[in-house]
Amino acid sequence: MFEYKKTAALDSSALTDEGQLSNNSVNIIAENLVKGNPYIEKTPEEIEKWLRQREQMQNPYYLHMVGMDELMSQTFPVKEAVIDNLLYKGAYLFAGAPKIGKSFLVLQIAYAISTGQPLWEYHVHPGAVLYLALEDQYQRLQERMARMFGVDGQGDLMLAVNAKQIGQGLEKQMEYFLMRYPHAQLIIIDTLQKVREISGERYSYANDYDIISRLKTFADNYNICILIVHHTRKQQAEDSFEMISGTTGLLACADGAFLMHKERRTDNRAIVDIVGRDQPDQRLRLFRDEETLTWTLEGADCELWKAPPDPLLEQVAQLVTPEHPTWSGTATELVELLQNDLTPIGVVKRLNSRANRLYSDYGIRYETNRNHSGRTLIFTLISDQA
Repeated sequence: MFEYKKTAALDSSALTDEGQLSNNSVNIIAENLVKGNPYIEKTPEEIEKWLRQREQMQNPYYLHMVGMDELMSQTFPVKEAVIDNLLYKGAYLFAGAPKIGKSFLVLQIAYAISTGQPLWEYHVHPGAVLYLALEDQYQRLQERMARMFGVDGQGDLMLAVNAKQIGQGLEKQMEYFLMRYPHAQLIIIDTLQKVREISGERYSYANDYDIISRLKTFADNYNICILIVHHTRKQQAEDSFEMISGTTGLLACADGAFLMHKERRTDNRAIVDIVGRDQPDQRLRLFRDEETLTWTLEGADCELWKAPPDPLLEQVAQLVTPEHPTWSGTATELVELLQNDLTPIGVVKRLNSRANRLYSDYGIRYETNRNHSGRTLIFTLISDQA
């Protein structure tokens, strides 16, 4: 067995050629147990596995791989919605021809999220919003918002008409906003061209992909949504999303896209086509009120597919209720409580693969906590989802 003592640095010679620990006892450094120390609350088997992986990673051709069984045993954070079935955390494009009404619609989205008001028939998860209106002026924004929403300020909607470029300070400015508003949900960049670096390869696939990749990485790291307003080109295409200005690298890297278009520029009706990794493909038919300049939903051209009931999720939903909003225990305890035919590891794997659905359909957040005594399953009822 291992002894946890203060000692000198770990000697790599303790590992055999097969990656196993030698017969000599390996003393582990226990001094200064700081965050990130791989030895904290680890079993001897887990420490041995970590040391073996560390040795493998020193191979210059090391490739990190995950087996299917290991993958199914992992618990990942749920992909949270900002607007249910419409907009999720991540990086999204919002494209359309100039002066078609894009800015009015994204401002309406920003206002709904910052105030917690539904957007048409879609449920909104409220939070602070930063709107970088980089082609506007504060006076024009004041007039526009007064006409759209009235003069009484509500919600945490912050506006700016100047910002730095990507890679030249924009990320730090967004971090500053998130530090001031840690419960923020959305950052809108209007438009992409105002924050991208000027280069000779600005329309190359690699450059377009890199621009969105930087914003997506930021959104993923801070668990927020970044909505990027962009333009379409005049040339028609068989696939309407190919009309997005630039190369396909923009859409390839983004989590999804909204494409707004009209049959005639003078129309007060518009179509918004939506594609994405986390929401269903849709087509929304909108009408703009010329008095308030707000868009209303006339209808959607596709019905949202709903998966059939899942018996395991139904049982969990009966276990976690407003009267008992949390439950925690081992997988074995859960199986005994639910009295179903699944094994404990089978329950864990099913819950891992259905965590997003448990959250979106039942408002229950599923997490696991693993320590030296084993794995604990945690279910929490989220009030706004419920």
